[in-house]
Amino acid sequence: MSAEKKKGIKIPTPWRVKRYYLYAFVTVVALVLPWITVNGNHFFLLSFDKLKLHLAFVQFDMQELYLMPFLLMIMFLGIFGMTVMGGRVFCGWVCPQTTFRVIYRDLIETKLLKLRKRIKNKQQEPDMSKPENKVKKAIAILLWTVLALIAAADFLWYFVPPEDFFAYLSNPTEHWTLIGSVIGIAAFLIYDIVFLQENFCIYVCPYSRVQSVLYDEHTVMALYNPHRGGHIYDEHKHKQFTKQKDLQAVEPNAECTACESCVTVCPTHIDIRKGLQLECINCLECVDACTTVMGKLGKPSLVTWSSDYEIIDQKGKTRYFRPKVLAYIALLVGLAVILGMMGSTKEHMLLNINKENRLYAVKKMPDGRVRVDNAYEFLLQNTESQKHKYYFEVILPKDINGTIEIAKPSRAFTAVPGIKKKKIVVLRTYDMLANDNRHDTIIPITIRAYALDHEDTIVVFRKSTFTFPRADIIKNAK
Repeated sequence: MSAEKKKGIKIPTPWRVKRYYLYAFVTVVALVLPWITVNGNHFFLLSFDKLKLHLAFVQFDMQELYLMPFLLMIMFLGIFGMTVMGGRVFCGWVCPQTTFRVIYRDLIETKLLKLRKRIKNKQQEPDMSKPENKVKKAIAILLWTVLALIAAADFLWYFVPPEDFFAYLSNPTEHWTLIGSVIGIAAFLIYDIVFLQENFCIYVCPYSRVQSVLYDEHTVMALYNPHRGGHIYDEHKHKQFTKQKDLQAVEPNAECTACESCVTVCPTHIDIRKGLQLECINCLECVDACTTVMGKLGKPSLVTWSSDYEIIDQKGKTRYFRPKVLAYIALLVGLAVILGMMGSTKEHMLLNINKENRLYAVKKMPDGRVRVDNAYEFLLQNTESQKHKYYFEVILPKDINGTIEIAKPSRAFTAVPGIKKKKIVVLRTYDMLANDNRHDTIIPITIRAYALDHEDTIVVFRKSTFTFPRADIIKNAK
């Protein structure tokens, strides 16, 4: 029986294992999501090739790209709100950089190839003077190169859907931009994960500089408890205690064993006992290490996921739902509602109406009636994924007695997806819509454009005008 069980100390599931489960889930979602379509639409696709945006399996035209700022605001506010609540939890639990480093360092180098001795020691680099380690390193880089190419392709699937991506790859000479993008992204990932490593988090990523502005005394993070463990670093004497007996000589009740398990396991090479540091990514590896060591002594961990308010200042319990957090939640909910409302009002076709320079054409018919024509240029675009037949209808104000018919086009026409179709439209009336002897009459009209096979759903309304001549022009028409 283990020492922990003998002393009745229950060791919880390590945070590291929980992170692995989350990494696996996020990886599966990221790889599978681009392949899922509903009515030919993807969950998210920003296609610069076809000038389309797919969002929540609804297709939008590039003219409806006003939805993207709301997506970006939700993403950034979500990350900022997450930081206010849980520190750099995004970095340790979701960020692709951390996920890829765990796959390369912990899975490939440590578990598969045994290049590193154990996961709990991330400070000790492999001895590359040994020939077998050089071979293992080469194999590790080769394995990661394959995964980097898959990751690069997966990233591009959100901009070039898989069904087009592989078709383009089969004809590489005409798609050098795509090939270059895959190779370029993969090369960056190889350099970043194999050589730059956590230096990316420390020196390159701007997020570590932002966190200090977002943190407050209730922000949850990995913290060492100096009240129980003792002050390992003497700021006045600039001294570090590396042995428990030296520490206890100054602080007899100090519980820290000075084993430095929390230090050797840290991927960013910091000592959590120094307090909050920009390099900490909240992966909670140090919490796991101290939990294991202190559990063997029958004591709770000295490093916990908590807040300054509770651990350092000891003022009381951490308040998670404080005004700042509630404000972020309110903003996110509000943006999500606005995005949902704007997305739900998506137009399934786009229509621009321009009136020709000539106001009207007047002609007297053999039966004595006078014909008045107005000409327009309709620019229509089918934003659906399949072709439809379209036609128009003219709606007059209720106070106008008479009708306006569509003289041209005389029948419905077909529009294929993604192609703008220009139609010259002539509206005609034989009725006396107005009787003004001094001025032409501008009559407001509404154009209802619709698809014949989906008249109730694929329909738009556009405001325009119909110019009716003065009474003397009608009277003298030839």
